[in-house]
Amino acid sequence: MLIAGVLCLCAALASAGFGLWTLTRPPADDLSAQVRRALAPTQLAAAVMLAAGGAVALAGHGATTLVVLIVCVLGAIGTIAAGSWQGARFVVANAAAAPPQTDDCAGSCASCALSCH
Repeated sequence: MLIAGVLCLCAALASAGFGLWTLTRPPADDLSAQVRRALAPTQLAAAVMLAAGGAVALAGHGATTLVVLIVCVLGAIGTIAAGSWQGARFVVANAAAAPPQTDDCAGSCASCALSCH
C-alpha cells in the first residue's frame, strides 16, 4: 500500500499543479484555452480525490483501505473524463456556431484559381 499511496499523492500533486497553473493564466479568446481553463476545477477535484486515496493508503490497514483507494482513483478518473467530455461538447457547439474561415480570395473564386497557375 505504500507504493500505491505515494503514487496517488504524486498524481494528486501533478493534477493540482496543472489545475492551478491553468487558473493562473489570463483568460483568452482561444477556444482551446477556454476549454483548458474550464477543465481546471475538475483537475483540482481529482487532485483532492487522489490525495484522499493516497492518505488512506498510507495510513490505513486492511481490506477497507484497498476499497477506498480504488474508489478514490476511479472517482478521480471519472471526474476528469466527465470534465473532458463537457469540454469536448463545448468545443463542438462553439465550433459549429463560429463563422466560417475565409481564404483571403476576396470572395472571388476566379482570382484564387488564376493566382495558382
